[in-house]
Amino acid sequence: MMTMDIVEVARRSGVPASTLRFYEEKGLIRSIGRRGLRRVFDVPVLERLALIALGRVAGFSLDEIARMFAPDGRPRIDRRMLRARADELDRTIRRLNALRDGLRHAAACPAPSHMECPTFRRILRAAASGALGPEKKRLGKRN
Repeated sequence: MMTMDIVEVARRSGVPASTLRFYEEKGLIRSIGRRGLRRVFDVPVLERLALIALGRVAGFSLDEIARMFAPDGRPRIDRRMLRARADELDRTIRRLNALRDGLRHAAACPAPSHMECPTFRRILRAAASGALGPEKKRLGKRN
């Protein structure tokens, strides 16, 4: 089996060596030994790093991502968790679309002042109530 040292993994994955060491400390990846002072990894670590990157982009914490792997290292992704994240993204998209549309309206509104525009006033009320902010439902530390 082909192996790569940490420098090669960092180059091929785009993940800095410091992050690779951190991921190893968190148990997200595992080196198979050392070549001199450098950690050595199997080639499948690149796919695992791609899965970690996808999880991060989707907004999962590193702890949530760690639970997506079985003890043998194979992906074990909870489909309910994926659906819940997709639902959360849908809510965020709806909020952002409403905000975008309101701002575009306010930018083109013929009212003499934004404060006289009913649409802009609705945006202000929504912002004041927290309706336009990020979801607050998620509990637990994000990392």
